[in-house]
Amino acid sequence: MPTFFIKHITKFSYSNPVVDGANLIRLHPINDEYQKVVSHFLSVTNNPYIESFNDFYNNRIGTFLITEPHDELIITSDVEVITYDKLFPTDTVDAKTQWEELKARKYDAEIIDFLKPTPFIGTEEVLDLIASRKLTEKTPYRVVLELCDYVYNNFKYVKGVTNVDSTIDEVWKLKAGVCQDFTNVLLQMVKLCGIPARYVSGYICPAEDNTRGLGATHAWIEAYIPFYGWFGVDPTNNAIANGNHVRLAVGRNYADCSPVKGVFKRKVESDLFVVVEISTTKNKENIELPTNSFSDTKSSNSYQRNLDRIQHQQQQIQQNQQQQQ
Repeated sequence: MPTFFIKHITKFSYSNPVVDGANLIRLHPINDEYQKVVSHFLSVTNNPYIESFNDFYNNRIGTFLITEPHDELIITSDVEVITYDKLFPTDTVDAKTQWEELKARKYDAEIIDFLKPTPFIGTEEVLDLIASRKLTEKTPYRVVLELCDYVYNNFKYVKGVTNVDSTIDEVWKLKAGVCQDFTNVLLQMVKLCGIPARYVSGYICPAEDNTRGLGATHAWIEAYIPFYGWFGVDPTNNAIANGNHVRLAVGRNYADCSPVKGVFKRKVESDLFVVVEISTTKNKENIELPTNSFSDTKSSNSYQRNLDRIQHQQQQIQQNQQQQQ
């Protein structure tokens, strides 16, 4: 039962003051029998009232509005969370019965949104892989593990070659990317087998020295296994998502799980900085934030347009942490 302390800071800087910033955040960790949120504190510039509610997929959402002029927006999330390991699925029920159960439940509200794959250039190749390995003769649990292993071994973990707007077609051609790309590919491959699968956003916490994705937001999938429930696998690390994976949100894709998005009034230049620090001990040291800079020449009234900068900045943070070790 490890305890993790997570600090997630998002800072937007603007070349001139903006007004009427309407924001939506998914920074409330899931609180269930496998993940207990001991404490969670949110701090936002100008201290606006944060209204919270559960969305369609039962994620906790926060919304707030800043009407006053402001030239920066800082959102800080401080979390203390305890995680518990789950028992893994077993093959006590034969494969045929499990596949029949999936077909019988395909219209259930819990899984119907997570069944339809998105067509992409690798669809025929994946279908050939499914047929050649006779995957549908194996249990869904074994299929998910085998496909996770396939993505891990056939796609290179390379930072900076993709961004949050990269399509699955681009990733499939490159055979490279980071956690979001690995997740998007595996998501469609699992669905092509007829297994419901959903996108998960969150954090991966210290476990092994070679873990990919430390010190940043992370992504993986959960597949629905008959007579078991949702089963998480992390294709970036070829691992079962368990006690060192802290879940923030689940959905059909990244858009359903993005940590921060919103709009504001006035046409300005903007910059974005994101840092995530994860520890097994409470760290009281303040994180030094950069001063305003406006290297981005594009003007935008949407935070979504800046999210590709998160990846680059988190990569720099990870590299600095590795150099310090």
